[in-house]
Amino acid sequence: MKSFQFLVLLLLLCFINTSNGQSYIGHTVDNYSGILGVTSNPANVVGSNFRADINLFSVSTFGGSDYFGINVSDILGGDGFDIENDSERFPSNTNNFFLNADVVGPSFMFNINKKSSIGIITRGRAFVNINDINGELFETIEDEFESEDDFDFNSTNLSGTIHVWSEIGLAYGRQVMNKPKHILNAGVTLKYLQGAGGIFINSPGLEGQYTAVSESLTTKGTLNYGSTNDFDEDDLDFGNLTSGIGLDIGVTYQWHPNRENDSIPSYRDPYKLKIGLAITDIGSINYQDTEIKSYDLNNTVDTSTYEDDVEEFLDNNYNNTTVTQETKLQLPTALRLLVDYRLSKKWLVSAQANLSMVKKGNELNNSIINSFTIAPRLETKWFSFYAPLSLRQYGDFAFGGGLRLGPLTVGSGSVFSNLLSDSSKTTDIFVGLNIPIYRK
Repeated sequence: MKSFQFLVLLLLLCFINTSNGQSYIGHTVDNYSGILGVTSNPANVVGSNFRADINLFSVSTFGGSDYFGINVSDILGGDGFDIENDSERFPSNTNNFFLNADVVGPSFMFNINKKSSIGIITRGRAFVNINDINGELFETIEDEFESEDDFDFNSTNLSGTIHVWSEIGLAYGRQVMNKPKHILNAGVTLKYLQGAGGIFINSPGLEGQYTAVSESLTTKGTLNYGSTNDFDEDDLDFGNLTSGIGLDIGVTYQWHPNRENDSIPSYRDPYKLKIGLAITDIGSINYQDTEIKSYDLNNTVDTSTYEDDVEEFLDNNYNNTTVTQETKLQLPTALRLLVDYRLSKKWLVSAQANLSMVKKGNELNNSIINSFTIAPRLETKWFSFYAPLSLRQYGDFAFGGGLRLGPLTVGSGSVFSNLLSDSSKTTDIFVGLNIPIYRK
């Protein structure tokens, strides 16, 4: 198993955010981000600069780890790139991996009247979290136990979750306060979820030693591994989906110091200050007939028999019991805070905090990685440019850029830092295409 497939299977020692917390970084604060801005705060659906906005297709990916760092210039070089040999590794007892893929399909929003707006959002999403895995053990299994060095390892609270689902959201926003200098909007998105399934692991304690001369692995502890509905990350089955309900809620406050009366539309007298607060991805999906294996890892085994399949290796060398039961996979609930300040007519600067509300270590939850972003931007009707600077969990600094040119949006919250750094721990990219229908 290599790269992503290996990470996932190992993560579940059987198997590897942005905004959403780690999706479309820098773009969602744009007052012309349309339906994508609604995914980060449903209150953005009302009082926008559009009569209507139609999203055709948008995709964002965000990945990171404190286990390895990558020099992007090596990837862009002509000599080829091997993640196993060309990445810098930082193994510890508590390494973490994260991946978020977010695809927004055909979606739209429009104004019902001066105070109310609605939107329909279709999305496909995939999350991977691996928490507190021992990096040396991970590296040795990845190298198929060919290490020539002995080592000890001790992991506590190892956990991981992979979850893939789609959603259809109905967003409604309303202006709840309209005073000359103060506007308050509120919004909610009710989401119908369809789960394609997932896998998860948990080990409250796992310790042991690897002896290279004898090619033996001695372990103590337990490991629980679960899989919903015969979930296969290499062959996702979208013909047997499981339903669930999700929810986003949010509010925005705008300060208009020069607005003379409340009959002037807010988009004609742009705010000086905007503050946003949202909680996204409240909810879960219940899966019937989830198979959970519990492994007793108290044994010494011969690693020379390992043949690149972690689950088969576990089944062949450790006693296990299997139960089938209902499980509930929670969405990556997050708190999102925004302060957006207008420096001049076209220049603004925003500060965002995206914080996970999920307790780390629960194998039935996904979570975003915590981040704080400052993003200056140039914003006009047909063109925007933004340059986000972020501090991200795993101790990584990211500097990126993006632009909106009419219907086309492209960007990355880390493109410049990835190019300049010898060892980047996070990376992301997004692209989108929409049909904007602006107000006159």
